[in-house]
Amino acid sequence: MAKIIESVPNISEGRNQEVIEACVDQIRTTAGCTLLDYSSDTSHNRTVITYMGSPEACEEASVKLAKKAVELIDLTKHVGEHPRMGCVDVMPFIPIKDATTEDCVELSKRVGKRIAEEADLPVFLYEQSASAPHRENLAKVRKGQFEGMAEKVKDAEWIPDFGGQRIHPTGGVVAVGARPPLIAFNINLSTSDVEIANKIGKIIRRSNGGFDCVKAMGVMLEDRNIAQVSINMTDFTKTPLYRVVELTKAEAARYGVHVIGTEIIGLCPMNALFDAAEYYLQIEEFNPAVQVIENHLL
Repeated sequence: MAKIIESVPNISEGRNQEVIEACVDQIRTTAGCTLLDYSSDTSHNRTVITYMGSPEACEEASVKLAKKAVELIDLTKHVGEHPRMGCVDVMPFIPIKDATTEDCVELSKRVGKRIAEEADLPVFLYEQSASAPHRENLAKVRKGQFEGMAEKVKDAEWIPDFGGQRIHPTGGVVAVGARPPLIAFNINLSTSDVEIANKIGKIIRRSNGGFDCVKAMGVMLEDRNIAQVSINMTDFTKTPLYRVVELTKAEAARYGVHVIGTEIIGLCPMNALFDAAEYYLQIEEFNPAVQVIENHLL
């Protein structure tokens, strides 16, 4: 059986449509690679691109994307709500069909080496590809962001895995690695006070004693004048979406605020939505494998 791998790189551009399309075109024009989705956020000034294909096709598309991004994106002029350290900020590989975590780890190392050589972007390996335990967590790798990264890489503990002890002057550095499926999930609040979103993020995220496999922070959506709790759900089987929503509602109510909507950025596993449907509809003994028509077709 042919192996299928997914990649979900984030580029640090969410406003200039010409730049976004030029980057996405690198995926569209790669044989054996299928563009599944791309989603831009002007407040975050970031675009999430999702594609899938054979390991060879994903490798070629990913290197092409990095080369185009470093050509067109200048982080010395970049401003946005989302933390970032590179023109391609993060590039994960995820096993989908007949592929293993080990396949994705090996792919990430090949891609990382090529990006450093062909795009001149230094690379950190992260998550399941990390070369040391302190490099597994993306937030720790990214700490300091683009503006502080040139000083950070002088520390022997933070020398990039590929590309030397330096950053690209306008493109920064990129994190490349293997990981399980992640859901980029945002909760929008009925307030323009971003501190409320920050307080909720602190309560629900794992690093402060909250839910397992949840990373969260508050951001301001300037175009809508609302605060948002921006969340990465790194394993929905351990913490489901509905649990995060319900606690966010309860914490928001303390400040006289309510949830006005949620967003899923890019793609998410079907079972994550089934979990939410089962919870909110209170379906007893629900079996999606048997009771969902589309599952029979698939």
